[in-house]
Formats: sequence, C-alpha cells, structure tokens
Amino acid sequence: MEDVMSSSPKKIAGDTRNNWVTMMFVTHNRYNCFRKQIYIDICIQAFHDLERLAFEFGDFGFALNHVHFLVNIPKRYSVETAEIILKSYTARKMFETFPGFRKRYPCGGFWSGYEHYESTGWKNLDQSTAYIRDQPNHHNAHVIDDRQRRLPMTAERDTARPQGLPRNEGGTGL
Repeated sequence: MEDVMSSSPKKIAGDTRNNWVTMMFVTHNRYNCFRKQIYIDICIQAFHDLERLAFEFGDFGFALNHVHFLVNIPKRYSVETAEIILKSYTARKMFETFPGFRKRYPCGGFWSGYEHYESTGWKNLDQSTAYIRDQPNHHNAHVIDDRQRRLPMTAERDTARPQGLPRNEGGTGL
C-alpha cells in the first residue's frame, strides 16, 4: 500500500509511530444523505481540508448513511479530539455547501453521536482498505452520479424563426 504510507512532510518532528485508525461516522438519525455523488465529493474534500492540521487520510467508503475511512491521527490529538475535529469541520462544510441540509438537521447535528474506531496496524491495513473500498457493494448502495459535466457546444440553426419568413431588420418588432 504505497499510497497510504505515512511519509508526508507534515509529520511532527520525531513522530515515528503509526497511528492509523479505521473510523466510521454515521449520519444523524441514519438519514440516507450520501445517495448523490456530489455529497460524497464535498464530504471527502472537507476531510482532505484537514490535512493542513497534519491528518493523513487513506481510502473512503460510503454507504448511504455512513462513511468508513482510514486516518492517521497526529500525535498531538487524542482519538476523541480528532473525532470532534473531523465531525465538526465536515458537518460545517456540508451545511455551507448544501444549505438544504438545515431543513433535515435544524439543530446543526449532521453526524450522530455513534462512534466506531479501531486501531489499524500495518498487518491489517490491507484488510481494512479492502473492507472500506467494498462499502457500496457490501451495503448494496447505488449512488446517483449528479456531478455537473460540460455539455458539447454545437451550433445549430435558428429554430425560433420559422423558415421562409424574412428577418425583420427595421428594429420595429412588427
């Protein structure tokens, strides 16, 4: 797993430990908030924004109402503090990007209080990564890809004016 190894320059000097943790966050009331790809993309982006605080992320696996992911927690944070940072920032980012979520979560709690995490050593890193990548199949979740795409620009003839009628070039409109 070369792409998950902890070799970034963001590491604290002298930090030689492995603190990879597999975490699972569940949406409040287990609402199916991750049906659309755009919601998943923004949530992943919010997690990656926290790399500025020296967090490192591995793979993400989304089911309809929860996310599994690998995170290397910096030495200065406990698991509990890291969980608070991760949940609060991603919830804030989701509410900023999608104000409609405020209708579903009027009190502002995007994530539930449920927590699950387990230490992931080098020996079971491959197993955890495979489990995380298999989440859509494991939960039979079908995500709607609603990301915007560029439409091909093709010029077509003017269909607003019936053929055979002369153009009104006088500017009177009559």
